[in-house]
Amino acid sequence: MSQNQHQGQRLTIVKPAAEAALERAAGAEVQGTLVLVGVNHTTAPIEVRERLSIPAARLKDAVRSLTQQPGVREAMIVSTCNRVEFVTRRETGDAEGDTGLLRFLHEYFAIPAETVEPHLYEYREREAVRHLFRVASSLDSMVVGEPQILGQLKEAYSVAREAGCVAGGLEPLLQRAFSVAKRVRTETLIGSSSVSIASVAVELAGKIFGSLEGKTVLLVGAGKMSELAARHLIQHGATTILVANRTQERAAQIAGQIARQISMQIANDATAIGCGAEVIPFDRLHEQAGRADIVITSTGADQHIFTRAHGQQLLDQRRHRPMFFIDIAVPRDVDPRMNEVEGCFVYDIDDLQQVAAAHLADRGRESAAAEKIVAAEVERYHEHMQTREAVPAIVALQQNAEELRRAELARAAKRLGPLTVEQQEALDALTRSLTAKLLHAQIVELRKKGE
Repeated sequence: MSQNQHQGQRLTIVKPAAEAALERAAGAEVQGTLVLVGVNHTTAPIEVRERLSIPAARLKDAVRSLTQQPGVREAMIVSTCNRVEFVTRRETGDAEGDTGLLRFLHEYFAIPAETVEPHLYEYREREAVRHLFRVASSLDSMVVGEPQILGQLKEAYSVAREAGCVAGGLEPLLQRAFSVAKRVRTETLIGSSSVSIASVAVELAGKIFGSLEGKTVLLVGAGKMSELAARHLIQHGATTILVANRTQERAAQIAGQIARQISMQIANDATAIGCGAEVIPFDRLHEQAGRADIVITSTGADQHIFTRAHGQQLLDQRRHRPMFFIDIAVPRDVDPRMNEVEGCFVYDIDDLQQVAAAHLADRGRESAAAEKIVAAEVERYHEHMQTREAVPAIVALQQNAEELRRAELARAAKRLGPLTVEQQEALDALTRSLTAKLLHAQIVELRKKGE
């Protein structure tokens, strides 16, 4: 066999083996396709969002069910009052794609695909990263700059991680999202006035009555949203607040906090009589709710707490004095048909968007600065991931070529017989140089992908 023929044979041996190693390395490191699908307050009315809402107690079960769908490697589900999003890493080339997700929505939520499909948005790869960074930074919130969404995102991540649904693909992405949100908060004033859904709800209550002084407010639900609402209520002058919650102990805890805040607020007001906070037993809610001028609800109930019939009963108790319900729960706590009862006025979370719009205008400059940070961070993350994926492939390619080089040297040594040290070193240098030149074009191409 001539030298040229031998070199040609080595080329046909090295190239396929190297490509196989490259594919194995890439397949082990690349975590599939990033796909984010969801609905939010801009794409779906509350009637749709509440059907997709997942209570905290069921979130772990839901994300596990999602990862059991064909083609889904990793998953996280974000479920808040304004959005339900499914963040997934899918097998590259997953044939089912959106069809599989729509089937999951239909089976898990018992909702027809055609009901939710018109309201869904989908982002892949870079656009999915950008969307997640914007969500974490509260740029995609109904109230831009509200601080709650980052905590909700971290909670969703924690649940998915505990369920074993987050691994090497989503883990670095979510950690970077948290870092981006922190940078936005640090480098801009987007969260300076601490606006939230709860504060907007209280602002709406103030607009309805002109002043909250002398008004009685009932908080139904004792979660984080109720705590925030109570704080804003007191700042706006409310000094008589009732609290009802399924867990009496939690209601008492919130009422105690409210009472202390009210006490500090009216410490020097000699005219403040009968002010403070009071717990209403949940089983007496409908009996006692008529005492309130404003009811703010934010429970995790899966059915209406206040129905149309309750509305009529409450108005009779109040001798037809008007009563306002601000429902910031998803699913809704208050039957929207209560608006049909004369004297009952119901506002749900979608109604709050009109109030929130004013805050968006005020934060235009800070939002623009935050968007620039997000755009830069998306590029950095994209470059990092491309480099991360290229390096193992290059190492695998070089290792495979080195194994082949050594094998060829061993075969040559048997044919050539004993060699001097100088000859062995010369042959070793020659084969190393030749191998490097043969791999150069492939390595350059891989490195370009990481630039």
